Amino acid sequence: MIAKSLNMKKTKVRWFVLALIFLIYMVAGADRSNIGMVVPYLKESFNLTNTDIGAMASFFYIAYAVVQVPSGHLYGKYGVKKLFSLAVVLTSAATLIMGLANSGAHLKAARALLGFSEGPINIGCLSTINKWFPKQEKGIATGVFMASIKFAPAFVPPLCAWIIMTYGWREVFYVFAIPGIFLAVLWYIFVSNSPENSKFINAAEVNYINTSAVSVKEGTKNNSIQPAKQNRALDALIRTRVIDPLATNKDVLKSWNVWADALGYFFLVGITYTIMTWIPTYLVHVKHFSIIKVGLVASAPWVGAVIGNLLGGIISDKLFQSRRKPTMLITAASTVFLMISLLYAPADPTALGLLLLVAGIFLNLGYSMFLAYPMGITTKEKCPFAASIVNTAGSLGGAFAPFVVGVILDTFSWNSVFVFLVIISLITFVLLITMIEPIQK
Repeated sequence: MIAKSLNMKKTKVRWFVLALIFLIYMVAGADRSNIGMVVPYLKESFNLTNTDIGAMASFFYIAYAVVQVPSGHLYGKYGVKKLFSLAVVLTSAATLIMGLANSGAHLKAARALLGFSEGPINIGCLSTINKWFPKQEKGIATGVFMASIKFAPAFVPPLCAWIIMTYGWREVFYVFAIPGIFLAVLWYIFVSNSPENSKFINAAEVNYINTSAVSVKEGTKNNSIQPAKQNRALDALIRTRVIDPLATNKDVLKSWNVWADALGYFFLVGITYTIMTWIPTYLVHVKHFSIIKVGLVASAPWVGAVIGNLLGGIISDKLFQSRRKPTMLITAASTVFLMISLLYAPADPTALGLLLLVAGIFLNLGYSMFLAYPMGITTKEKCPFAASIVNTAGSLGGAFAPFVVGVILDTFSWNSVFVFLVIISLITFVLLITMIEPIQK
């Protein structure tokens, strides 16, 4: 059977599955990020403070965090087909409810419901990538997956600006609630829990997915790898080790590498969603841009984010041969300097847009690798559990940082916000240094 599959031309169903992942997570990202453009109107309509807006973001991420580990457990036990489809439908429903809200309390409750509904989507995407792609393509696939949620904010601000000017702020949520229903149906029809169970894929592609193109030799007594000559310096720098994959929940929970990855992701997501939540307000109140200029400039970091995630996945798989830490370190280090540069950002829309574009690229070169990292240190069965820990931390970071920024703005200034972001970028870099780069035996 295996010999026969080797001579058979592979189907490419995994790329169709990845396309669905991209579209679904893009829609989820749009449902999540549209609030940035609507914030000034919510504050005016419901007399909300900056702390209220920060709390609204926090409610989303707290609810999002609560469902991560249970979702990872359920995906590991039952697969992604039904639970994932249900999560996408509920996300559309929660988006619709945002538009129907008539008080600040209703908005906060709807935002929490959105977080609860979206929570399982991320882990479902990662679980699917881990099962549907070979090791040498997982970085690229994860980069495409994470680019999708950054692609959404690249077109959301201009689209929201047009909807608001033409209809009103409530219509933003009505329009954004529609696509998820259609995509949930497509997922349920076409995506199986694993490639082996799909009626659309052939044996040659299944064999390719389950066969890694990367092989290494075991090295010294301390279990470091014997790297290719051109990679020795890199492997020494990133502490590359051959490991037995983590095969139990206990092993995952005891792993400092998993927890360091999770803590680093906590801070990185905090930075990312601070920008998503607050940059439009910053452009209105500090730079005094019109709503059209805000829509264009606010999309710049997300255009950069799409580029960064795609480049990061390619660089990680091709240039660094499926090593994840190098791009993660580049992101953490460069973010420090980019946040400092925003302290002195010009008021010119073109210059500020270019600066935000560069910030988006470098902030996201290693962003998706925080979620690809558990794939290299665990078995396929335990990857959803490890990834859920990392994503839970990221969710809490998304709740923590925007709220803290709201408090800082009510107490200090935007300069203090960027100093805060510099500090947490430095902490992320230090955490990454403590981790190993795993290569499975």
